[in-house]
Amino acid sequence: MATMAKLRAYRGLALFSFGFRPFFLFGAIHAGVMIPLWLAVFAGEISLPTAFAPRDWHVHEMLFGYVAAVIAGFLLTAVPNWTGRLPIQGKPLTVLFSTWLAGRLAVSLSAEIGWAAAMMLDSLFLLLLAAAAAREIVAGRKWGNLKVVGIVSLLAIVNVAFHVEAHLSGLAEYSTRAGIALVVTLIGVIGGRIVPSFTRNWLARRSPGRMPIPFGRFDAVAMAAGVFALLIWITAPRGGLVAAALCFAGLLHLARLSRWAGERTFPDRLVLILHVAYAFVPVGYFLTALSALDLAAPGAGVHAWTGGAIGTMTIAVMTRASLGHTGQALAASPTTQLLYLAVVTAALARICAALEPAHADILLPVAGVAWTVAFLGFALAYASLLCRVRKA
Repeated sequence: MATMAKLRAYRGLALFSFGFRPFFLFGAIHAGVMIPLWLAVFAGEISLPTAFAPRDWHVHEMLFGYVAAVIAGFLLTAVPNWTGRLPIQGKPLTVLFSTWLAGRLAVSLSAEIGWAAAMMLDSLFLLLLAAAAAREIVAGRKWGNLKVVGIVSLLAIVNVAFHVEAHLSGLAEYSTRAGIALVVTLIGVIGGRIVPSFTRNWLARRSPGRMPIPFGRFDAVAMAAGVFALLIWITAPRGGLVAAALCFAGLLHLARLSRWAGERTFPDRLVLILHVAYAFVPVGYFLTALSALDLAAPGAGVHAWTGGAIGTMTIAVMTRASLGHTGQALAASPTTQLLYLAVVTAALARICAALEPAHADILLPVAGVAWTVAFLGFALAYASLLCRVRKA
């Protein structure tokens, strides 16, 4: 009760009263703007004053810009629930958000300020986020949740490695794969908890039937197989060994998904979209296995993981958390369902563009427009909720 009283006593800007508010809103704006900007760069219509090669700028700003913002919003909202402590808010949250924003500017202007200065400014955000989350988790003595902080810390290290590799080698090949692998692993860890949990909570109010199987030994085996396959892929993305490991991991993650009773969630789009998002994880494993054997373009599997699993899961989490933490009913409005349709369309179009390069001239703009609709649409539809005080 004392914690809630202190939370209600906050008198600053509503936007900085809880971590999900600024990071979900501006993360979505960043994602929605970056893709059409990238398509213009890709087409040679504009150039950016960044020290990164154009492809590396695109990859970096989606992984360490957009995804990092959503991770921050999720983590800063989940940690108070885990620990029972007050959320980081007000000036500390403003400083953390400003650090993220400074990183985005530094990367995009790195040709002007120098790659080393850009690296230092950009790397600060994830390091501060990991430190802040670890402090709260340790203070709350919730030791089991430190594994999420561990993944964020590894992501911070990979971010630094990305800058160094791009500077020394011209392209950040290894760091790109490592960053994708870490975020896919994070989806496996967090998605493996929230998808069956939210599904069970919803199905418990419905007629009796099959229920999702909670986290157990099989999930641990699937996660271990996935991590093993991804480690091989980071170091050697082609060959029979990595293809076999990726295919085996994909089968286990597909079986894992099938244990969560997703076929019963069609009436509730807010729950269904979580299953759709996770389905892109095994699809990514299978397509990347094919690319390891030169049977598919590498971009197909990569975009199944990034545009598909990451894009869809993040917008699913952002919509659900924004509704729940602002006192709204947990129901997907027609607008929210349109956002879901748009992000899935973007992912499928981008995967197909990699598989069918002859049609890329049509599919890439479709993917870009759909992605922009999804994320700028989220920002427009949810801005009022994220910027106003929750009603008592």
